[in-house]
Amino acid sequence: MKASTVPPTPPSVVARIAGLPDLSIEEMRALWRELFGSDNPTPNRQFMERRIAYKLQEIEFRKVDPSLLERNKRRIKALVETGKARKLDRDIRLMPGTVLTREYQGIEHRVTVAQDGQYEFEGRRYPSLSMIAREITGTRWSGPLFFGVKAPAKAKNPKKQGGRR
Repeated sequence: MKASTVPPTPPSVVARIAGLPDLSIEEMRALWRELFGSDNPTPNRQFMERRIAYKLQEIEFRKVDPSLLERNKRRIKALVETGKARKLDRDIRLMPGTVLTREYQGIEHRVTVAQDGQYEFEGRRYPSLSMIAREITGTRWSGPLFFGVKAPAKAKNPKKQGGRR
C-alpha cells in the first residue's frame, strides 16, 4: 500500500518574515519581483526587507468589507450624477469580536460585533446598532451614540450670552 503524500502547508507570514534575513540578495530580488511585479528600486537590503515584510502582511491580512465597497459605489454614483461629493460620514468600524455593553433602565445589554460587520444581540443578528438601540428602548436612537461609540454632536456656534463691554 502506497502512503499518500500530503502537500506541505505554506509557511506562515511570521515565518516568512523571520526568514527574510536568511535569503540571499538574489532570492530577495526574486521575491520582490513576485510581490511587486517590478525590479526593486534600490540595492538597500534593509529597505527591501521592510517593504517585503509589509507587503506579505498586507496580502495576508487584507480583508474586503462588502459594506464599505457598497458605500463607496453609492458615493461614486452620487458624485457622477451631481458633480458634488457629499460630506463623508464618519464611519465607525468596530473589530469583529468587540463587545459593546450598555446599561439601560437597570438592565445590562451586550452586543457582539460579528465577522461580517453585523451585530449579535440576544441570539439574533442585526445589520445596525440603531436597530438594536430601538429594540432596547422602543424609540429611534443613533445606535453608535446609544452604545457610546460616537460622541454627541457639539452645538454649532451657540448664540453668545450678553454683549461686549
